[in-house]
Amino acid sequence: MSADTVVLLHGLGRSPLAMKGLERFLTRQGYHVINQGYSSRRGSIAELCRQLFHDLLPALPPEGQIHFVTHSLGGILLRYGLQHWSIHQGRLGRAVMLAPPSQGSEVVDILRHVPLLPRIMGPAFLQLGTDASSVPLQLLAREQGGLPIEVGVIAGRTSYEPWFSPLFGEDNDGKVSVSRSRHPGMKDFRALEVGHTFIMNDKRVRQHILHFLQFGRFK
Repeated sequence: MSADTVVLLHGLGRSPLAMKGLERFLTRQGYHVINQGYSSRRGSIAELCRQLFHDLLPALPPEGQIHFVTHSLGGILLRYGLQHWSIHQGRLGRAVMLAPPSQGSEVVDILRHVPLLPRIMGPAFLQLGTDASSVPLQLLAREQGGLPIEVGVIAGRTSYEPWFSPLFGEDNDGKVSVSRSRHPGMKDFRALEVGHTFIMNDKRVRQHILHFLQFGRFK
């Protein structure tokens, strides 16, 4: 049985329940899984990350490598956290980011102007766009030396939300375009026929996650 730990980080407006099926899948593969929750609509990215790592770090086992599987906003929190909180680099394993707005989301640029929606979605939502306030782009500017963890990205290219389609001029998952999901420091990349919201439940996605955690590349 693997002594490695996999930390799951859900996306905006979700809870650990969204990652429960993936948690069961990885547990069956022998991993120690921490399905970490956080209050995604109740703070800025910095505030959410402070809460998340405050809760997570004491829960990590004293031995073994630590991997991450993130969905959407969870990937941004991981990148922010690795710049501001200390996990011994010798223990950092690999990370698979599902549908991450690695370079921001065009949807946020539009929806920030819809009355009351920013208040409903929370401060972190407003920081996920592609303008000067974009935290994903700010992180990229500080990641020129590379990432401290091996990262694989899986993007969706099927949208089940046609009302957002006019916002994109390319393949997208309904929330993030395929090109903006890419991170220049990633080790591998896949774009699959899946949507944003339930990408973690796709059987092919789960097999790709497992293969990357084991070998540092997708199947």
